[in-house]
Amino acid sequence: MLLLRRATVLAVGPAEPMEQRISIQVGEERRSAIADVGLVGAAQPGDEVIVNVEAVELGLGSGGFDIVHCNLTRGLEGQGTPRAHVMKLNYTSLQHAVLPVEEGDADGTPAALQLPLRRPAAAIGLHGQLAPLAWAFGQSTGGEGRLGYVQTAGGALPGGHSCVVRDLRDDGLLAGHLTAGPAYGGADGESITTAAALHHGLTELRWDAVVAGPGPGILGSGSALGHGGLQTLDSLHTALALGCDALLVPRMSSTDLRARHRGLSHHTRTVLDLLLRPVVVAIPQGQSPADERHDWREFPSDLDGYVASGLPTRSMGREDPLFFAAALAGGTALAHMR
Repeated sequence: MLLLRRATVLAVGPAEPMEQRISIQVGEERRSAIADVGLVGAAQPGDEVIVNVEAVELGLGSGGFDIVHCNLTRGLEGQGTPRAHVMKLNYTSLQHAVLPVEEGDADGTPAALQLPLRRPAAAIGLHGQLAPLAWAFGQSTGGEGRLGYVQTAGGALPGGHSCVVRDLRDDGLLAGHLTAGPAYGGADGESITTAAALHHGLTELRWDAVVAGPGPGILGSGSALGHGGLQTLDSLHTALALGCDALLVPRMSSTDLRARHRGLSHHTRTVLDLLLRPVVVAIPQGQSPADERHDWREFPSDLDGYVASGLPTRSMGREDPLFFAAALAGGTALAHMR
């Protein structure tokens, strides 16, 4: 059963388009929570809410906060999305109808399939790679390249949960944001599949390049196949099938305490082993390729410039120069593949 508790809202932050940070009282305890405004509406002090407390009870480092499941005071009069009939989070208590990009323009005419796309598509396995990749892409294109982000499964599903995406859009480093599959609430649209999101972004939204990867956090275990990073495999296969020039941005680390993630992470090694076709792999200068099957390319990583940008410089709460160097190399490589 869901770990749900009744709570009272004590204080609220600003209601962003998709998310609101609030303070609640659960029993005798004051706690922090998040309300997905797109699903449950904005909260006000004094509201009675039902919150899902399981992440906090499990002590999760990522996603370790309560989430408003419903607002009993003002959330029972929702009208849904007019004319929408395609469901996200379907067959759960949070199922909701959306207007997906697959349904085309206002008259319901879907966009024509344009293959091969012949545009570069990068895949990341951790959301933390997105900011350095986008920054390096912007630096390499002089701010003229249009980079889009397709949010996939593998991490947080709400499109509004990433502060990084909002900051990158505000800074002009992301030209668009689509959510695909079970992910929902993209700033520029929803898609039923990753394939449709990539196609829509590169054709209808006229992105010059695209990066696909999960939202914040990661699902999984220490096993080879049981982790959200494996979504990278699906994204790369989809990009290849659409005729994109596919780029793998490797997960690397110089400070992770877990041996399986130091150097080239086992997440990336597994994807490299399972790929049905070779792809380009961007690595920082001085790093050695892991195999001869794929197209390994070295690119510079301006760590000092990235740190000065004010974008996030910590991965999972720690300094990790190699992690950011690899993502920066990926952004430079993506720019060069245009």
